[in-house]
Amino acid sequence: MQFVSTRNGEPRVSLSEALTRGLAGDGGLFVPTEWPQLTAPPVQAQLPAIALQLLEPFAAGDALQATLPDITREAFDFPAPCVPLDTERNLHVLELFHGPTAAFKDFGARFLAAALARLPHRGRLQILVATSGDTGGAVAAAFFGRPGVEVAVLFPKGLVSATQERQLTCWGGNVRSFAVHGRFDDCQRLVKQAFTDPQLRARFELSSANSINLGRLLPQMVYYWATSFALQRAQGRATSFVIPSGNLGNATACVWARRLGAPIGHIVLAHNANRTVPDYLESGQLRPRESVATLSSAMDVGHPSNLERLVALFGEARIPREALSAQSIDDEATRQRIRADFQRYGRIWCPHSAVAAEAHARLPPALAAQGPWVLVASAHPAKFREIVEPLIGRTVPMPETLARLFERPSHCTEIDATLEALARSL
Repeated sequence: MQFVSTRNGEPRVSLSEALTRGLAGDGGLFVPTEWPQLTAPPVQAQLPAIALQLLEPFAAGDALQATLPDITREAFDFPAPCVPLDTERNLHVLELFHGPTAAFKDFGARFLAAALARLPHRGRLQILVATSGDTGGAVAAAFFGRPGVEVAVLFPKGLVSATQERQLTCWGGNVRSFAVHGRFDDCQRLVKQAFTDPQLRARFELSSANSINLGRLLPQMVYYWATSFALQRAQGRATSFVIPSGNLGNATACVWARRLGAPIGHIVLAHNANRTVPDYLESGQLRPRESVATLSSAMDVGHPSNLERLVALFGEARIPREALSAQSIDDEATRQRIRADFQRYGRIWCPHSAVAAEAHARLPPALAAQGPWVLVASAHPAKFREIVEPLIGRTVPMPETLARLFERPSHCTEIDATLEALARSL
Protein backbone atom coordinates (compact mmCIF):
# COMPACT_ATOMS: atom_id res chain seq x y z
CA MET A 1 0.00 0.00 0.00
CA GLN A 2 1.21 3.48 -0.86
CA PHE A 3 -0.02 6.99 -0.21
CA VAL A 4 -0.14 10.16 -2.27
CA SER A 5 -0.79 13.85 -1.65
CA THR A 6 -4.31 15.17 -2.18
CA ARG A 7 -2.67 17.73 -4.47
CA ASN A 8 -0.86 15.11 -6.57
CA GLY A 9 2.32 17.14 -6.45
CA GLU A 10 4.63 14.43 -5.10
CA PRO A 11 5.47 10.77 -5.74
CA ARG A 12 3.90 7.99 -3.74
CA VAL A 13 5.25 7.21 -0.27
CA SER A 14 5.07 4.33 2.20
CA LEU A 15 2.97 4.34 5.36
CA SER A 16 6.05 4.91 7.52
CA GLU A 17 7.08 7.93 5.46
CA ALA A 18 3.57 9.38 5.46
CA LEU A 19 3.36 9.08 9.25
CA THR A 20 6.81 10.56 9.82
CA ARG A 21 6.36 13.48 7.44
CA GLY A 22 2.81 14.29 8.57
CA LEU A 23 2.16 16.69 5.71
CA ALA A 24 3.15 16.24 2.07
CA GLY A 25 5.82 18.56 0.71
CA ASP A 26 3.34 20.23 -1.64
CA GLY A 27 1.13 21.16 1.32
CA GLY A 28 -1.40 18.41 0.63
CA LEU A 29 -2.60 15.61 2.89
CA PHE A 30 -1.68 11.97 2.39
CA VAL A 31 -4.45 9.62 1.21
CA PRO A 32 -4.39 5.92 0.21
CA THR A 33 -3.83 5.02 -3.42
CA GLU A 34 -6.33 2.15 -3.15
CA TRP A 35 -9.29 1.08 -1.04
CA PRO A 36 -9.25 -2.63 -0.17
CA GLN A 37 -12.63 -4.25 0.42
CA LEU A 38 -12.56 -6.15 3.69
CA THR A 39 -14.79 -8.71 5.35
CA ALA A 40 -16.76 -8.21 8.55
CA PRO A 41 -14.83 -8.61 11.80
CA PRO A 42 -15.38 -11.87 13.69
CA VAL A 43 -18.24 -11.96 16.17
CA GLN A 44 -17.13 -10.93 19.67
CA ALA A 45 -13.76 -9.68 18.35
CA GLN A 46 -12.15 -7.06 20.59
CA LEU A 47 -10.97 -3.64 19.38
CA PRO A 48 -7.25 -4.55 19.06
CA ALA A 49 -8.10 -7.51 16.81
CA ILE A 50 -10.55 -5.46 14.76
CA ALA A 51 -7.95 -2.70 14.41
CA LEU A 52 -5.36 -5.19 13.19
CA GLN A 53 -7.74 -6.63 10.58
CA LEU A 54 -8.76 -3.19 9.32
CA LEU A 55 -5.33 -1.54 9.26
CA GLU A 56 -3.19 -4.45 8.07
CA PRO A 57 -3.74 -3.72 4.35
CA PHE A 58 -2.47 -0.16 4.84
CA ALA A 59 0.77 -1.45 6.40
CA ALA A 60 1.33 -4.18 3.80
CA GLY A 61 4.94 -4.15 2.66
CA ASP A 62 5.85 -1.40 5.16
CA ALA A 63 8.42 -1.37 7.95
CA LEU A 64 5.53 -1.23 10.45
CA GLN A 65 3.81 -4.37 9.18
CA ALA A 66 5.59 -6.78 11.55
CA THR A 67 4.93 -4.63 14.64
CA LEU A 68 1.34 -3.70 13.80
CA PRO A 69 -0.11 -6.29 16.24
CA ASP A 70 1.86 -4.68 19.08
CA ILE A 71 0.88 -1.18 17.96
CA THR A 72 -2.85 -1.96 17.88
CA ARG A 73 -2.71 -3.68 21.28
CA GLU A 74 -1.00 -0.61 22.74
CA ALA A 75 -3.35 1.91 21.12
CA PHE A 76 -6.68 0.13 21.65
CA ASP A 77 -6.37 -0.94 25.28
CA PHE A 78 -9.57 0.81 26.40
CA PRO A 79 -13.17 0.35 25.20
CA ALA A 80 -15.42 2.28 22.82
CA PRO A 81 -18.86 1.05 23.93
CA CYS A 82 -22.01 1.74 21.93
CA VAL A 83 -24.88 1.99 24.41
CA PRO A 84 -28.64 2.43 23.86
CA LEU A 85 -30.11 5.87 24.58
CA ASP A 86 -33.68 5.73 23.24
CA THR A 87 -35.05 2.37 22.08
CA GLU A 88 -38.19 3.93 20.55
CA ARG A 89 -36.08 6.10 18.28
CA ASN A 90 -33.44 3.38 17.74
CA LEU A 91 -30.86 5.83 19.03
CA HIS A 92 -27.49 4.88 20.51
CA VAL A 93 -24.38 6.61 21.87
CA LEU A 94 -20.83 5.70 20.88
CA GLU A 95 -18.73 6.62 23.92
CA LEU A 96 -15.23 7.58 22.82
CA PHE A 97 -14.08 9.15 26.08
CA HIS A 98 -12.76 6.17 28.05
CA GLY A 99 -9.10 6.76 27.19
CA PRO A 100 -6.36 8.46 29.24
CA THR A 101 -7.43 12.04 28.40
CA ALA A 102 -11.18 11.36 28.13
CA ALA A 103 -11.56 12.25 24.44
CA PHE A 104 -11.81 10.33 21.16
CA LYS A 105 -8.42 11.64 20.12
CA ASP A 106 -6.72 9.21 22.49
CA PHE A 107 -7.16 6.43 19.92
CA GLY A 108 -5.34 8.18 17.10
CA ALA A 109 -2.71 9.84 19.29
CA ARG A 110 -1.73 6.58 20.96
CA PHE A 111 -1.58 4.75 17.63
CA LEU A 112 0.62 7.44 16.10
CA ALA A 113 2.95 7.54 19.11
CA ALA A 114 3.28 3.75 19.17
CA ALA A 115 4.01 3.68 15.42
CA LEU A 116 6.57 6.49 15.40
CA ALA A 117 8.33 4.94 18.41
CA ARG A 118 9.04 1.88 16.27
CA LEU A 119 10.55 3.77 13.32
CA PRO A 120 14.13 5.00 12.92
CA HIS A 121 14.68 8.77 12.74
CA ARG A 122 17.63 10.87 11.60
CA GLY A 123 17.69 12.70 14.94
CA ARG A 124 15.25 13.81 17.60
CA LEU A 125 11.79 13.93 16.09
CA GLN A 126 9.94 17.24 16.63
CA ILE A 127 6.16 16.78 16.77
CA LEU A 128 4.12 19.93 16.14
CA VAL A 129 0.46 19.88 17.10
CA ALA A 130 -2.15 22.62 16.92
CA THR A 131 -5.08 22.14 19.24
CA SER A 132 -8.41 23.74 19.96
CA GLY A 133 -8.58 21.76 23.20
CA ASP A 134 -8.57 17.96 23.11
CA THR A 135 -5.95 17.05 20.50
CA GLY A 136 -3.03 18.55 22.40
CA GLY A 137 -3.85 16.74 25.63
CA ALA A 138 -4.18 13.38 23.89
CA VAL A 139 -0.93 13.88 21.95
CA ALA A 140 0.94 15.09 25.05
CA ALA A 141 -0.17 12.04 27.04
CA ALA A 142 0.66 9.64 24.21
CA PHE A 143 4.18 10.99 23.58
CA PHE A 144 5.14 12.03 27.12
CA GLY A 145 8.38 10.40 28.22
CA ARG A 146 9.07 8.67 24.90
CA PRO A 147 12.79 8.89 24.12
CA GLY A 148 13.93 10.65 20.96
CA VAL A 149 10.75 12.70 20.56
CA GLU A 150 10.02 16.35 21.37
CA VAL A 151 6.44 17.66 21.30
CA ALA A 152 5.32 21.28 20.85
CA VAL A 153 1.63 21.87 21.63
CA LEU A 154 0.14 25.10 20.25
CA PHE A 155 -3.20 26.26 21.65
CA PRO A 156 -5.14 29.55 21.41
CA LYS A 157 -4.63 31.50 24.62
CA GLY A 158 -7.86 31.90 26.61
CA LEU A 159 -9.97 29.87 24.17
CA VAL A 160 -9.90 26.41 25.79
CA SER A 161 -11.60 25.24 28.98
CA ALA A 162 -9.70 25.31 32.27
CA THR A 163 -9.55 21.51 32.38
CA GLN A 164 -8.36 21.34 28.78
CA GLU A 165 -5.65 23.91 29.47
CA ARG A 166 -4.43 21.86 32.42
CA GLN A 167 -4.18 18.83 30.13
CA LEU A 168 -2.10 20.87 27.70
CA THR A 169 0.32 22.44 30.16
CA CYS A 170 1.00 19.91 32.93
CA TRP A 171 3.63 17.74 31.26
CA GLY A 172 7.13 19.21 31.01
CA GLY A 173 10.01 16.99 29.99
CA ASN A 174 9.79 16.29 26.27
CA VAL A 175 6.42 18.07 25.97
CA ARG A 176 6.28 21.87 25.77
CA SER A 177 3.13 23.98 25.51
CA PHE A 178 2.72 27.30 23.73
CA ALA A 179 -0.21 29.66 24.32
CA VAL A 180 -0.63 31.44 21.00
CA HIS A 181 -2.05 34.97 20.81
CA GLY A 182 -4.71 34.07 18.27
CA ARG A 183 -7.29 31.45 17.39
CA PHE A 184 -7.04 27.77 16.54
CA ASP A 185 -6.77 28.61 12.85
CA ASP A 186 -3.64 30.62 13.65
CA CYS A 187 -2.16 27.63 15.48
CA GLN A 188 -2.96 25.35 12.57
CA ARG A 189 -1.49 27.85 10.10
CA LEU A 190 1.77 27.97 12.07
CA VAL A 191 2.10 24.19 11.98
CA LYS A 192 1.52 24.07 8.22
CA GLN A 193 3.97 26.94 7.64
CA ALA A 194 6.61 25.16 9.71
CA PHE A 195 6.41 22.10 7.47
CA THR A 196 7.20 24.12 4.37
CA ASP A 197 9.89 26.31 5.97
CA PRO A 198 13.39 25.27 4.75
CA GLN A 199 15.19 26.54 7.85
CA LEU A 200 12.97 24.65 10.30
CA ARG A 201 13.14 21.51 8.20
CA ALA A 202 16.92 21.77 8.29
CA ARG A 203 16.91 22.13 12.09
CA PHE A 204 14.43 19.35 12.87
CA GLU A 205 12.89 16.19 11.58
CA LEU A 206 9.35 17.53 11.74
CA SER A 207 6.08 15.62 12.01
CA SER A 208 2.54 16.53 12.96
CA ALA A 209 0.13 14.85 15.33
CA ASN A 210 -2.94 16.73 14.13
CA SER A 211 -5.53 14.87 12.08
CA ILE A 212 -3.66 16.05 9.01
CA ASN A 213 -1.37 13.13 9.92
CA LEU A 214 -2.51 9.85 8.42
CA GLY A 215 -1.52 8.09 11.64
CA ARG A 216 -4.27 9.92 13.50
CA LEU A 217 -6.93 9.26 10.90
CA LEU A 218 -6.51 5.57 10.05
CA PRO A 219 -7.06 4.24 13.61
CA GLN A 220 -10.17 6.39 14.03
CA MET A 221 -11.85 4.25 11.37
CA VAL A 222 -11.74 1.30 13.76
CA TYR A 223 -14.57 2.23 16.11
CA TYR A 224 -16.88 3.08 13.20
CA TRP A 225 -16.02 -0.22 11.57
CA ALA A 226 -16.67 -2.18 14.77
CA THR A 227 -19.88 -0.34 15.73
CA SER A 228 -21.52 -0.49 12.31
CA PHE A 229 -20.97 -4.23 11.93
CA ALA A 230 -22.16 -4.94 15.48
CA LEU A 231 -25.43 -3.07 14.88
CA GLN A 232 -25.87 -4.67 11.47
CA ARG A 233 -25.69 -8.10 13.11
CA ALA A 234 -28.29 -7.02 15.66
CA GLN A 235 -30.70 -5.22 13.31
CA GLY A 236 -29.77 -6.17 9.75
CA ARG A 237 -29.47 -2.53 8.67
CA ALA A 238 -26.79 0.01 7.95
CA THR A 239 -25.90 2.37 10.81
CA SER A 240 -26.05 6.17 10.47
CA PHE A 241 -23.85 8.46 12.55
CA VAL A 242 -24.03 12.03 13.85
CA ILE A 243 -20.50 13.27 14.46
CA PRO A 244 -19.39 16.44 16.28
CA SER A 245 -17.17 18.09 13.67
CA GLY A 246 -14.46 20.73 13.59
CA ASN A 247 -11.32 19.92 11.63
CA LEU A 248 -13.19 16.90 10.14
CA GLY A 249 -10.66 14.22 11.07
CA ASN A 250 -13.15 12.06 12.96
CA ALA A 251 -15.81 12.52 10.29
CA THR A 252 -13.37 11.69 7.49
CA ALA A 253 -12.48 8.48 9.31
CA CYS A 254 -16.15 7.48 9.27
CA VAL A 255 -16.43 8.27 5.56
CA TRP A 256 -13.29 6.23 4.88
CA ALA A 257 -14.66 3.29 6.89
CA ARG A 258 -17.78 3.36 4.71
CA ARG A 259 -15.57 3.48 1.60
CA LEU A 260 -13.82 0.32 2.82
CA GLY A 261 -17.12 -1.53 3.05
CA ALA A 262 -18.51 -0.84 6.52
CA PRO A 263 -22.35 -0.93 6.65
CA ILE A 264 -22.68 2.81 7.27
CA GLY A 265 -25.66 4.77 5.99
CA HIS A 266 -26.04 8.52 6.33
CA ILE A 267 -23.39 10.65 8.04
CA VAL A 268 -24.34 13.96 9.63
CA LEU A 269 -21.59 16.46 10.42
CA ALA A 270 -22.68 18.39 13.50
CA HIS A 271 -20.96 21.79 13.56
CA ASN A 272 -21.27 24.67 15.97
CA ALA A 273 -21.55 28.31 14.82
CA ASN A 274 -18.49 27.82 12.59
CA ARG A 275 -20.46 27.28 9.39
CA THR A 276 -17.76 26.75 6.76
CA VAL A 277 -18.66 23.11 6.06
CA PRO A 278 -22.49 23.38 6.24
CA ASP A 279 -22.32 26.35 3.87
CA TYR A 280 -19.96 24.49 1.53
CA LEU A 281 -22.22 21.43 1.33
CA GLU A 282 -25.20 23.68 0.67
CA SER A 283 -23.66 25.94 -1.97
CA GLY A 284 -20.68 24.03 -3.34
CA GLN A 285 -18.53 27.12 -2.71
CA LEU A 286 -15.74 26.89 -0.13
CA ARG A 287 -15.46 30.11 1.86
CA PRO A 288 -12.99 29.71 4.75
CA ARG A 289 -13.40 32.32 7.45
CA GLU A 290 -12.04 33.29 10.83
CA SER A 291 -13.22 30.89 13.49
CA VAL A 292 -15.82 31.92 16.06
CA ALA A 293 -15.39 31.09 19.76
CA THR A 294 -18.18 28.82 21.08
CA LEU A 295 -19.01 26.54 24.00
CA SER A 296 -17.76 23.57 21.96
CA SER A 297 -14.27 24.98 21.64
CA ALA A 298 -12.61 21.89 20.14
CA MET A 299 -14.79 22.43 17.06
CA ASP A 300 -13.97 26.12 16.58
CA VAL A 301 -12.39 25.74 13.14
CA GLY A 302 -12.91 28.17 10.28
CA HIS A 303 -10.87 26.33 7.63
CA PRO A 304 -11.08 22.54 8.26
CA SER A 305 -8.00 20.75 6.91
CA ASN A 306 -9.64 17.38 6.29
CA LEU A 307 -12.22 18.84 3.93
CA GLU A 308 -9.41 18.48 1.39
CA ARG A 309 -9.44 14.71 1.93
CA LEU A 310 -13.22 14.54 1.49
CA VAL A 311 -13.06 16.50 -1.74
CA ALA A 312 -10.27 14.22 -2.97
CA LEU A 313 -12.40 11.16 -2.19
CA PHE A 314 -15.56 12.36 -3.91
CA GLY A 315 -13.85 14.13 -6.80
CA GLU A 316 -14.44 17.58 -8.21
CA ALA A 317 -18.23 17.21 -8.17
CA ARG A 318 -20.14 18.47 -5.16
CA ILE A 319 -20.24 15.97 -2.28
CA PRO A 320 -23.61 14.17 -2.60
CA ARG A 321 -26.10 15.18 0.09
CA GLU A 322 -27.45 11.64 0.35
CA ALA A 323 -23.99 10.52 1.52
CA LEU A 324 -23.12 13.41 3.79
CA SER A 325 -24.95 16.36 5.30
CA ALA A 326 -24.14 19.01 7.88
CA GLN A 327 -25.91 21.17 10.42
CA SER A 328 -24.85 24.23 12.38
CA ILE A 329 -25.92 24.47 16.03
CA ASP A 330 -25.54 27.68 18.05
CA ASP A 331 -24.57 27.95 21.71
CA GLU A 332 -28.08 28.54 23.04
CA ALA A 333 -29.38 25.39 21.34
CA THR A 334 -26.39 23.53 22.76
CA ARG A 335 -27.24 24.68 26.28
CA GLN A 336 -30.88 23.69 25.85
CA ARG A 337 -29.92 20.24 24.58
CA ILE A 338 -27.64 19.64 27.58
CA ARG A 339 -30.51 20.53 29.94
CA ALA A 340 -33.18 18.62 28.02
CA ASP A 341 -31.32 15.33 27.63
CA PHE A 342 -30.19 15.34 31.24
CA GLN A 343 -33.82 15.74 32.30
CA ARG A 344 -35.12 13.17 29.80
CA TYR A 345 -32.41 10.49 29.93
CA GLY A 346 -30.13 11.42 32.82
CA ARG A 347 -27.45 11.72 30.15
CA ILE A 348 -24.73 14.34 30.64
CA TRP A 349 -23.30 15.65 27.38
CA CYS A 350 -20.12 17.60 26.86
CA PRO A 351 -20.86 20.65 24.66
CA HIS A 352 -19.53 18.87 21.55
CA SER A 353 -21.66 15.77 22.04
CA ALA A 354 -24.64 18.03 22.73
CA VAL A 355 -24.17 19.61 19.30
CA ALA A 356 -24.49 16.13 17.80
CA ALA A 357 -27.57 15.36 19.90
CA GLU A 358 -29.25 18.58 18.77
CA ALA A 359 -28.36 17.90 15.14
CA HIS A 360 -30.06 14.51 15.40
CA ALA A 361 -33.14 16.08 16.96
CA ARG A 362 -33.44 18.35 13.89
CA LEU A 363 -33.32 15.54 11.31
CA PRO A 364 -36.33 15.26 8.98
CA PRO A 365 -38.65 12.56 10.39
CA ALA A 366 -38.25 10.31 7.36
CA LEU A 367 -34.46 10.34 7.70
CA ALA A 368 -34.54 9.93 11.47
CA ALA A 369 -36.70 6.81 11.02
CA GLN A 370 -33.95 5.14 8.99
CA GLY A 371 -32.14 3.90 12.08
CA PRO A 372 -30.19 2.74 13.83
CA TRP A 373 -28.67 6.14 14.56
CA VAL A 374 -25.54 6.61 16.66
CA LEU A 375 -24.57 9.86 18.38
CA VAL A 376 -20.81 10.14 18.72
CA ALA A 377 -19.90 11.29 22.25
CA SER A 378 -16.45 12.67 21.62
CA ALA A 379 -15.38 13.84 25.09
CA HIS A 380 -16.24 13.35 28.76
CA PRO A 381 -18.40 16.18 30.17
CA ALA A 382 -16.01 16.63 33.11
CA LYS A 383 -13.61 18.32 30.69
CA PHE A 384 -16.18 21.11 30.40
CA ARG A 385 -17.62 21.13 33.90
CA GLU A 386 -17.51 24.96 34.02
CA ILE A 387 -20.10 24.92 31.23
CA VAL A 388 -22.08 21.78 32.02
CA GLU A 389 -22.57 21.88 35.79
CA PRO A 390 -24.55 25.17 35.93
CA LEU A 391 -26.85 23.83 33.20
CA ILE A 392 -27.73 20.54 34.92
CA GLY A 393 -27.50 21.76 38.52
CA ARG A 394 -25.17 19.02 39.73
CA THR A 395 -21.51 18.10 39.89
CA VAL A 396 -20.07 16.12 37.00
CA PRO A 397 -18.00 13.16 38.26
CA MET A 398 -14.33 13.54 37.36
CA PRO A 399 -12.57 10.50 35.85
CA GLU A 400 -9.49 9.51 37.82
CA THR A 401 -7.21 10.15 34.85
CA LEU A 402 -8.33 13.78 34.66
CA ALA A 403 -8.17 14.29 38.42
CA ARG A 404 -4.52 13.28 38.46
CA LEU A 405 -3.65 16.09 36.07
CA PHE A 406 -4.49 18.70 38.68
CA GLU A 407 -1.75 17.30 40.90
CA ARG A 408 0.91 18.27 38.35
CA PRO A 409 2.42 21.76 37.98
CA SER A 410 1.29 23.80 34.97
CA HIS A 411 3.64 25.76 32.72
CA CYS A 412 3.56 27.16 29.19
CA THR A 413 5.15 29.83 26.98
CA GLU A 414 3.14 32.61 25.36
CA ILE A 415 4.03 33.46 21.74
CA ASP A 416 2.69 35.66 18.97
CA ALA A 417 0.95 33.97 16.05
CA THR A 418 3.96 34.21 13.73
CA LEU A 419 6.31 31.61 12.34
CA GLU A 420 9.25 33.68 13.56
CA ALA A 421 7.98 33.55 17.14
CA LEU A 422 7.49 29.79 16.95
CA ALA A 423 10.91 29.20 15.41
CA ARG A 424 12.60 31.25 18.18
CA SER A 425 10.84 29.20 20.86
CA LEU A 426 11.56 25.71 19.52
